[in-house]
Amino acid sequence: MTPAPEADTAPLRVRVTVQGLVQGVGFRPFVYTLAAGLGLSGHVGNTGDGVLAEVEGPADAVDSFCRRVAADAPAAARVASVRHEPIAVAGTAGFAIAATRADDGPTGSALIPPDTATCADCLAELTDPADRRHRHPFLTCTACGPRFTIVTALPYDRAATTMAGFPMCAACAREYRDPADRRFHAQPISCHDCGPRLALIAPGAPALDGEAALGRARLLLAEGAVVAVKGIGGYHLACDARNAEAVALLRRRKNRGDKPFAVMARDLREVEPLVELGAVERSLLTGPVRPVVLLRRRPAGPGAAPVLDAVAPRGPDLGVMLPYTPLHHLLLGLPGDPEGPRLLVMTSANLAGEPIVTDDGEALERLAPLVDAWLAHDRPIHVPCDDSVVRVVDSVPLPLRRSRGCVPAPVDLPLEVRPVLAAGGDLKNTLAVAAGRRAWLSGHIGDMDDLATLDAFGRAADHLTALTGVAPSVLVADRHPGYRSARRAAHRAAGRPLVRVQHHHAHVAAAMAEHGLDGEQPVIGVAFDGTGYGDDGAVWGGEILIADYAGFRRFAQLAYVPLPGGDAAVARPYRMALAHLRAAGIGWAAELAPVAACPDGELRVLERQLESGLHSVPTSSMGRLFDAVSSLAGICHRAGYEAQAAIELEGAAHAHGPAQGYRFALRRGDGRWLADPAPVLRAAVAELRAGAPAGLVAARFHAAVAELVRRICAAARERHGLGTVALTGGVFGNALLLSECARGLAADGFRVLRHRRVPPNDGGLALGQLMVAARVAA
Repeated sequence: MTPAPEADTAPLRVRVTVQGLVQGVGFRPFVYTLAAGLGLSGHVGNTGDGVLAEVEGPADAVDSFCRRVAADAPAAARVASVRHEPIAVAGTAGFAIAATRADDGPTGSALIPPDTATCADCLAELTDPADRRHRHPFLTCTACGPRFTIVTALPYDRAATTMAGFPMCAACAREYRDPADRRFHAQPISCHDCGPRLALIAPGAPALDGEAALGRARLLLAEGAVVAVKGIGGYHLACDARNAEAVALLRRRKNRGDKPFAVMARDLREVEPLVELGAVERSLLTGPVRPVVLLRRRPAGPGAAPVLDAVAPRGPDLGVMLPYTPLHHLLLGLPGDPEGPRLLVMTSANLAGEPIVTDDGEALERLAPLVDAWLAHDRPIHVPCDDSVVRVVDSVPLPLRRSRGCVPAPVDLPLEVRPVLAAGGDLKNTLAVAAGRRAWLSGHIGDMDDLATLDAFGRAADHLTALTGVAPSVLVADRHPGYRSARRAAHRAAGRPLVRVQHHHAHVAAAMAEHGLDGEQPVIGVAFDGTGYGDDGAVWGGEILIADYAGFRRFAQLAYVPLPGGDAAVARPYRMALAHLRAAGIGWAAELAPVAACPDGELRVLERQLESGLHSVPTSSMGRLFDAVSSLAGICHRAGYEAQAAIELEGAAHAHGPAQGYRFALRRGDGRWLADPAPVLRAAVAELRAGAPAGLVAARFHAAVAELVRRICAAARERHGLGTVALTGGVFGNALLLSECARGLAADGFRVLRHRRVPPNDGGLALGQLMVAARVAA
């Protein structure tokens, strides 16, 4: 018998390069443990490309390492590629985590993870009196805690974070060096002895720190005070959500109007009586991202109405999140703590539309008129990052704001793009950089109508390009001639090409990109929003486009009506209702709700304005039609925040339940289909005069819009042979409309693209802009 060949025992040394989301997720400790377990020598370290390891030992052990380095990676990691190449045997002994070299700067291959909610292991330590980190507000490990908001440079190491100013104590250093410890090379590691410290500052009172600061903050909240609380990505304004007077005080101070607040609950039991909770919603609330989740309000039961009415007056939803930092858990109370608020309003510490406040000095100055005290700490926030916002439609998450917990995770692109910076829009501004087949979107920046937001835009662009290593060779912005984001992009271009992209084309391109479409086949793009600059100078917003990345044509639109007074019509929906009634040939009878809501003097001025066309740019906006119907039904005549009239119209429709829809007229004009809402308005007026409830009108209107989308998409398929529809634009943040359209189109045999990675509103605009620019500038 021939003896079996002996296994090759000659040592082999291999250099292994791992790219993807492999920094800040415990990847180096994982590699160390894997290599040591296989008896391999060598080293591992972070680089500007990702993680670089050299392993040496028997060939079978090296082969096993190369297979398992991706297959067995930590749960939070996302391995994009693994390359290995043989190198000369060095004969070294042992395995080590190498120090990061100062010249290993970012190349765009290394990815930093988002901030992650406190893990179960850390939470157990937080609540364990026997643990040395019991009640430590800044407890973290390799699996959780701040990442993106504290990183100042790459590669990711403690020296390149805002924890650099907190030297580790001997006990933390031992854990940091111990391969068996879950804090092995956890960069933000700290404890009571060496970590950041809490501070409570209140006018006229001595400053407190540590546990005394926390206890005083909880007491102030219980007494009805408003407290500024410094978190991971900025300050929040907090008050007791069950104290209607405290909520009203915060609302007055912040000049919030009726805009709903988000609440943070100690646990799900606090909100189960208030909202409808499904399995997907529960998973989002308790997962590692922990966004604000918009949940449908339950019919108000005993004790629920005051909370809902104070926090979210007339709103159909309640924004809920659970604690995502140790400080939040402590603020809401651990088992055995004195009683305190278990449900807190937690809203961004800023004025409407401005960026969230992160600097301690700025917080003391700018928030002074809003708060009674500040619960601060001395760990700097390098990158502002608002809470993400999500809602669930047909059991699928729909992002409305992509920020904390999501950025800077890249979005994979279906095509190669040259290095580019996309400026986004002027509302809900989010910018993006991209190169190759990856795009990185910033967190939510805000509305570009004040100097603070403009400055924040510049800082976000600088940070994102530095973090990713993307050096843009082209910039891209909206075509609106007055957009401040476009002017900032033009200023930054400094001689580089600046591509201008039509607003709704960018919306459709964003939906295509996140679904991996290469653009070889056009789609039917249904882009419904409040405003977007049209190629003819009108305000577009009710558009059905035949589009790919290279271009678009307008297949159909909502028929134009005047937008009387521009922004005045947005703030006063009764003006849009009156404009639509006039366009439909319906007289302004005194008994109609928008006529009654309009002051007599303004009514006469508005009539002359519409007759003359003065300050009345034409608009095809679907968002403004929602406003008009909301006012016509008597639901909302004055909007105190963006989309208030449409949100309350959706709420009325949801409360009523499904109904047979009205029907738009379709006619040809200017080479495309025009959707005329006149029959819808006439039918609604007739029903309202007959005493129909507002909820019925709202439900019929939603059904009418969904039926219109199905009719036009069917016509587009017949004309162009296309079978894919993208539903995009801010109007599709409306869960009822999105669901009706998506289900109807799917029943008609269409493939339906709905947003899942980026918001349908202007928060996703930059992704579409850069994809269009990639084709236009190629």
